Order: sequence, then structure tokens, then C-alpha cells
Amino acid sequence: MNAAPLTDGFGRVFHYLRLSVEDACNFRCLYCLPNGFHRADELPPLTVDEIRRLTRAFAGMGLWKIRLTGGEPTVRADIAAIAEAVSRQPGVRKVSLSTNGYRLMELAAPLQRAGVTSVNVSVDSLDAERFKRITGHDKLAAVWAGIERCLELGLETKINAVLMKDLNGDELGKFFEVARRLPVSVRFIELMPTSDNSELFAKSHLSGNVVVERLQSEKWTEKPRMEGAGPARLFGSLESVGTIGVIAPYSKDFCASCNRLRVTSRGGLRLCLFAEADFSLRHLLQGDDQLPELQQTIRDLINKKEVSHYLPDGKIGNVKHFAMMGG
Repeated sequence: MNAAPLTDGFGRVFHYLRLSVEDACNFRCLYCLPNGFHRADELPPLTVDEIRRLTRAFAGMGLWKIRLTGGEPTVRADIAAIAEAVSRQPGVRKVSLSTNGYRLMELAAPLQRAGVTSVNVSVDSLDAERFKRITGHDKLAAVWAGIERCLELGLETKINAVLMKDLNGDELGKFFEVARRLPVSVRFIELMPTSDNSELFAKSHLSGNVVVERLQSEKWTEKPRMEGAGPARLFGSLESVGTIGVIAPYSKDFCASCNRLRVTSRGGLRLCLFAEADFSLRHLLQGDDQLPELQQTIRDLINKKEVSHYLPDGKIGNVKHFAMMGG
């Protein structure tokens, strides 16, 4: 294996891979798939063996944190087998799962046995009716039961809420209270634009600075950035057992600490969430003997990574909806 760290032309070292295993989703969130999922790609998603080879290649170049995402990864019947294949690769230290929580009650224990150590659960409102309006499903109680099951098992648990000023902007205090009483990390994510959600974005976008300012006013203090951390600024309080994170892609120097890459469910390397295109790796995932060529191809492609996204300039790349590449 090529063990040299994976570094781009701007000196950024990559430790973190966000791997979509399925672009389908069984929710209809307003900011992502308001009309439900409609499959456009006739190719099947990556197989377990293709995922194993892909993970082995990235882990051999220093990427030790792997997040399984979607779409909704748990719509795959073999999600536990995928997690096990990923967690067993030499060099992989942490396997996380992003999910809508729909199946967590039944899957939390099997996923933990397969090597998953951390889950991120989308909960965009703590009000059942609002949750139904946002997601298209009256499933808040079931999702929350899944979160409680994860906590019982000792899984690191994060709760993700996409900020929308007209839908949950008045619930900040309720989310803060969750972090005060439960050992979870509540993370607020700025609503980001896609070609499908431009009207909602114009109406509902709320700056992450609003959350930061309220946290500071309530004496939450920012924590140092940990090794391999994602893009969130993390805050803690002496009165809380949990933490609060803020992911604000419009903030200054957001991309300076980028340490993550993305691969789509069909094997496309995506150098930025808002890139104009993917680079297919799937043809290099068909045999174990392709590892050296796969790693060299990744190293060559990483030099195409831009210094930043260009969201402030209104450039969103070819992003139609976030289910297509895992957010």
C-alpha cells in the first residue's frame, strides 16, 4: 500500500472519507427530497466488495475516519455487512453512520457489533407536527427511541438539525436543553442551496452566526478542534453533559481546515460537496490487484481540488439534491 499521507496542492491532509452507500431515501425532507426519491441512475450502488477495496485504498493513504451516509444508508439490507467490511480494513479507527433514525431501534446493536462507533441522527424539529411537515413522516417518537437505544449501547451520538428560520429557528432553546441533559452533540447545520431547493433557501436560510451568538450569550464556550474533527465549531458548558456544534459553510475560512473527501454511491470521487463533477473510481474497484493504480489515481485527482467552495458567489456546482452524494 502507498502509505504516504494524502495531501492536496494547498497542504491540506485528508483523514476523513464520507462514503455514500445508497442515494435512495425513505424520507421526503423539504430541503432535500420534498417530492420523494426518484431513481435516475440505473447502475446499482457499490457492492460490499467494491466498498471494501475502496476503503482499503483510502485507509492505506491515512484516511482513518469513515462515515457511511446516503441518501439513507439503512435502506440497504446489507448495511451491517458494509459496516463490518469497512471497520476491518487496516488503518480504519472510526466508523460512523449518518441516518434519519427510521430503523435505529432494530439496527443500533447489529451496527455496533459490525464496528460502528458513532451515529449522526437527523432531527430537524423536536415538535412532532413540525417534524412530520419537514420530513413527510410522523416518526419523531420512533427516531427518538432509536437515539435512546444508541445511548443505552454507549454509541457516540450526534443529533443534526438543519437550520430553517421559519421551521425550527424558534427551537434553539429546546435543542440547547437536550444537550444540557443528554450526553449527545447537537449540531446545527446551515441550510445550503441546491438546484432543487432555491425557493426554500431564499425563504428559510438562517445564518449559523445566530446560533453562535446565542451560545456565547448563554456562556457556552468554544472547544479546541480535535484530531480528525469534521467542520463543526463545538461548544460546551459547565451546566451541560452534551455539546453543541455549528456547521456554517458561509463562514470565513470554512474550507481552510478541510480534511474530508466524498465518494458517491456509484463510486464517484467528489472533491467538494459543491463540485461541478465527480471522477469515477468504479472501474478500479473490480479486483484486489488494482489497489496501486486506484491509489495513484486518487493522488492524481486530489490535485484538482479547489482551495474553497464558491457559495458566496452563488456557485453550487452540479448539486441537485444532497441525497445524490451524502451531504
